[in-house]
Amino acid sequence: MVLVVAALLLPACNKDKPTKAIITVKKEDGTVVPDALVKLYADPAYPLGDPNRLNKERNTDGSGRAEFDYSEFYKKGQSGFAVLDILCTYDTLVGEGIIKIEEEKDNEETVIILPAE
Repeated sequence: MVLVVAALLLPACNKDKPTKAIITVKKEDGTVVPDALVKLYADPAYPLGDPNRLNKERNTDGSGRAEFDYSEFYKKGQSGFAVLDILCTYDTLVGEGIIKIEEEKDNEETVIILPAE
């Protein structure tokens, strides 16, 4: 009886930690860029399911950071999560990058934006 109760209660105590992507946008001189548009998107060579479900966009805050929460997409026991492309734009400045999102972590990446060519 004790084992049955323990088996039912222990999984409920193991809460998932947030799975987040945090992008910081900077200019070439190192200054942060508030209100830059940041897009995260999946571009797989061989899509499994709908990759558009991971696409998100947001503007950076006053410290040049945009935070994306992917906790709803992570399933406990899943091996790996996602590698997403980053596109940042501000006025005539553009920057690109890639971020590997690991489950139950704050995953951070910095993108430098330059004048568009």
